[in-house]
Amino acid sequence: MSMKHLILTIMKPSILVGGQAVIEGVMMRVPGAYATAVRDPEGKVHVDKHDFTSRVQTSGFWKRPILRGIMALFESMKMGMKTLQWSADIAMPEEAEKQPGKLASLFSTLFAVLLAVSMFVVAPLGLTTWLLDIETDALVFNLISGLFRISFFILYLLAISMMKDVKRLFRYHGAEHRVVFNFESGQDVNVDNAQSFSTYHPRCGTSFMFIVLLSAILVFALIDTIVMAIFGEITIFHRLAFHLPLMPLVAGISYEIIKITARNDESLFFRSLRAPGLWLQRITTQPPEDDMVDVAITALQSAFGDKYNEMIGKEYTAEAIG
Repeated sequence: MSMKHLILTIMKPSILVGGQAVIEGVMMRVPGAYATAVRDPEGKVHVDKHDFTSRVQTSGFWKRPILRGIMALFESMKMGMKTLQWSADIAMPEEAEKQPGKLASLFSTLFAVLLAVSMFVVAPLGLTTWLLDIETDALVFNLISGLFRISFFILYLLAISMMKDVKRLFRYHGAEHRVVFNFESGQDVNVDNAQSFSTYHPRCGTSFMFIVLLSAILVFALIDTIVMAIFGEITIFHRLAFHLPLMPLVAGISYEIIKITARNDESLFFRSLRAPGLWLQRITTQPPEDDMVDVAITALQSAFGDKYNEMIGKEYTAEAIG
């Protein structure tokens, strides 16, 4: 990092602003609160705001490295599911009336979890075990299974990106990124300015997921080495028994990597580490329409509330996720 860049970075205030795309809208999260803005079928924009302080900020235990990443991921998933459900109720009121009961919803959630585990954990391990005789070579085994996992992830993204509703979701994702960039730039936050920014953001969840997939290769290789030292052998059942419960550990380590890359944006190594995640955003983000950007701005304004006017107009350096 050059001295000039370092001085400019130190002079800028840092802030964590981010969010996610939801059905026909955007959720924006700012320090102390988050708000979701969704456009209904009649064109009216609805807003749902909540005060929120992460346990990472209030608990000494969860402030620790790796643990803070686990908690941040848990909170983000919980917040994401809640906002997605609310957005569906607003954007698709007729479908909301036909919602299944709690038991059916539970089975639907369990099915989704089982499908994800099967696609991204069981299948890569099973294929590597079945196709290759390298079970006892921990690093090579996890490198191959990791490549299978990454391939399945990319194919999954490509497949869902062809769905009409998902295409709109990805455009709202692009709107979220552009508005965050616009806010961090210090320029006036409006549709025209936001549309001039990129839809590819280094703190995106897509980039985080790719870092998780890479981290899993090394973490699971180490775990497999320990398992073999204890049991004298390793099978697919050993791997499933240890890999699945330790996924939060992988997420926590990935969180720390993201924080490091955010602080070293001029390093060639860390830029290279971010590059695949940014490339994947060519799938998960698309150029938004003006009214989508307008919804994202509404979410940002609502999240800040009365503090909005004092927060805009400053050039910020972004903190890492979580």
